[in-house]
Amino acid sequence: MTTARHQLSLNENFSAQLPGVREAIVDGAGRVNLTLDAMSTGLTQAIAGHLGVDAARVFVGPGSGALLQQFLTAFAGGGEVVHAWPSFEMYPLLVRAAGAEAVPVALREHSHDLPAMADAVTERTRVVLLCNPNNPTGTVVSDDELRAFLDRLPDDVLVLIDEAYVDFADPSATANGIRLAGADPRVCVVRTFSKSHGLLGLRVGYLVADEAVVAKLQPGSYFFRVSTVAQDAAIAALRAEEVMREQCAQVAAERDRVHAQLRELGLPVPRSHANFHWLPLGEDNDAFVRFCAAGGVEVRALAGGAGVRVTVGTREANDAVLDLARRFLRGDAPPGDEAQVQHSASGERA
Repeated sequence: MTTARHQLSLNENFSAQLPGVREAIVDGAGRVNLTLDAMSTGLTQAIAGHLGVDAARVFVGPGSGALLQQFLTAFAGGGEVVHAWPSFEMYPLLVRAAGAEAVPVALREHSHDLPAMADAVTERTRVVLLCNPNNPTGTVVSDDELRAFLDRLPDDVLVLIDEAYVDFADPSATANGIRLAGADPRVCVVRTFSKSHGLLGLRVGYLVADEAVVAKLQPGSYFFRVSTVAQDAAIAALRAEEVMREQCAQVAAERDRVHAQLRELGLPVPRSHANFHWLPLGEDNDAFVRFCAAGGVEVRALAGGAGVRVTVGTREANDAVLDLARRFLRGDAPPGDEAQVQHSASGERA
């Protein structure tokens, strides 16, 4: 069995740890026996100051996934949740766990079909989930598109924008969820420190919403706490904003380089604003995943065969993906099969 040299199936950030993060973790490790800031008041205030919003509009949790679950449980139970599909693969599970019914709406040209999503809203709809940039396609919803969508929604339907990958996106092409949330009480935004800030293993996220929304979520904060070590690391990561932006720009540049070469190979890869690519290969999805695995690169088929998602890795890893894609499209034998053929042939000659 080939051991993967490059793990590109999990949307991890391969940038260097942000300045101050390691020191914050080490320092915090010496105080884990103490209660300290159990309700994340300091981190909440730091995020609020960083974003320029009132702290009463910020809710901190152990990762965006936990925040999504808390939000849906609080606001969607017994109703419907409209979301695009394919999108974050956990949405249907989270909706069901909240006691609600998921209403998936097919993407149009790999992007959210907002008019169709608005048409799917009924009197039972409690929440609309938007993933911006969308995971797994990397496409974005613009400010104008989102404003037009909001104009079509009833006043009692909340819109939760999942911005896990927004720091990798072109801000001129992407809706500003935080600004919209400040102007429209229906709009809520969930973000994570896992991607652009590189704190995946510590589980830290936050939600920005109207004060009434945050107030309804507060009782659950006693059971979904962020560890004090994770809080310290997140505060340190916020202070390293300039370096984080530089690293995200480097990831985006490498992403665009790979995208251009994938398109040159004839692959219909949509432009990504995240830290991954989406390859809609149809019947060849699983074969491409196996081909890459044989070549030492782990990628992932998602959404019932809709496509293959490939994380932007190091330059070496990305070049390996491009080489494997080129060989796959040529119809070459999988790397492992080639090695076996060569071994067998040398044995016959012996």
